[in-house]
Amino acid sequence: MELHVVIEGDKDLTGQLYRQLKDAIRTGRLPAGEKLPPSRLLAEQLGLSRKTVSEAYARLTYDKLLVGRVGSGTFVAGDVKPRGVTAAAPSFAGAATAARWRSMDTPLRHPAPEGNSRYEYIGGAPARSLFPHADWRRCVLHALREGARSRGLYGPVEGMPVLRAAIARHAAFSRGVRCGGDDVIVTNGAQQALDLVARVLVEPGSTVVVEEPGYPPARLLFAAQGASVVGVPVDAEGIVVDRIPDGTRLIYVTPAHQFPLGMPLSMRRRKALLARAHALGAIVIEDDYDCEFRYEGRPTDSLQSMDTQGCVAFVGTFSKTLSPELRLGYLIAPPAILEAVCVAKHLSDWHTATPAQTALAKFIGDGDLLRHVRRCHAVYAQRRERIIRRFAGDLAPWFELVPATAGIHLAALCRRPLDMEMLLRLSRRVDVGLYALDGFHHFGPVRQGLMMGYGVIETEDIDPSLDRLRDILMQMDQAAIE
Repeated sequence: MELHVVIEGDKDLTGQLYRQLKDAIRTGRLPAGEKLPPSRLLAEQLGLSRKTVSEAYARLTYDKLLVGRVGSGTFVAGDVKPRGVTAAAPSFAGAATAARWRSMDTPLRHPAPEGNSRYEYIGGAPARSLFPHADWRRCVLHALREGARSRGLYGPVEGMPVLRAAIARHAAFSRGVRCGGDDVIVTNGAQQALDLVARVLVEPGSTVVVEEPGYPPARLLFAAQGASVVGVPVDAEGIVVDRIPDGTRLIYVTPAHQFPLGMPLSMRRRKALLARAHALGAIVIEDDYDCEFRYEGRPTDSLQSMDTQGCVAFVGTFSKTLSPELRLGYLIAPPAILEAVCVAKHLSDWHTATPAQTALAKFIGDGDLLRHVRRCHAVYAQRRERIIRRFAGDLAPWFELVPATAGIHLAALCRRPLDMEMLLRLSRRVDVGLYALDGFHHFGPVRQGLMMGYGVIETEDIDPSLDRLRDILMQMDQAAIE
């Protein structure tokens, strides 16, 4: 790769090169530690004499912007701090729009800035220690061999046919979804699936319903598309369907494991929701984010499997079963929006990376995904049981768990008011990472509580960490009395 330098005319050649390199270093285009081309090579590239380049390098070295290392070459000095880019004028045409995006919160970003405690209860993250490295490596090598035989062109927008078929079989087997490979669109995680549906359905002023409390990135995504977002409360049976307003165009729900509280949507509410959506002509997004992991009772049908009117878009992800780093998810779109969503994906990113798709298709096809889910299920079940036992025991005076049958987190609601900010701060001091439910409320009053994710925390660390939580709660109670 050639260093970008432009020499004009034949006057002050050393000065021109010196000033351009100095500007590149000062602005950060040449970062600290970057190796510059040898003087002979740069001279050939620019059509200059080697002496001209050497003199410019010497002046920059004298300015302490470059350092020479015998036998290694010339490098940008390590202590050079680049100047900031000139701020855009506040009067530029898109200032208001950019300001609106800047002001948006970005909740649930992983890792959280404070997410480095020894005992982490962060939600929505699977166990990294359980990732099947050997099996995945074998599938990646297969994908690389397949790629070496390809023509190197862009892939299909909807996803690789082999992966779409594998996902359809997996979703039908594990969640009872009714679909074929042609109904599946491979996405960059579940978030892109939500974005694509919103792009083709939401216009400024469109009414979109979300659960309250609920998943903040979905609410913010719909709002960013110009929607009028309405929060509908949930109770012990899930979303209160009777509160869905007339004129609603899109309904976002997490029926198998309500996020963040965890209760499943009752069969009565499922039927009512489908009837309400049909009456409104609305599309329902069923976000099935972590429901491969089920611990109690009989499996419940997916909402999509009950849909006879073609109004449910089923969203799944491999972020909770495998790893969020893979950025692989899928959308099983109803016929009414399938083609439109494909066009939207084509215009936004063309297609998801094909090597990862090929690897995942083999991983599913070889049975590795089901085996991995079973291994994780056994571990998560132990962690879940240990947390339930503690919250039914010595932590019961402060919290009660919301009954949940699936997923990789539990919600613990406060039995009485607590200074949640202090609790989280004191917990951090003893290396326990806790996360409040406050941020999942937006439209109504906050019900205090904790999200107890058990994907990251090791099983043997649960009791010691909850001992520390109990001790902190006792100390806070004692301080309140005094």
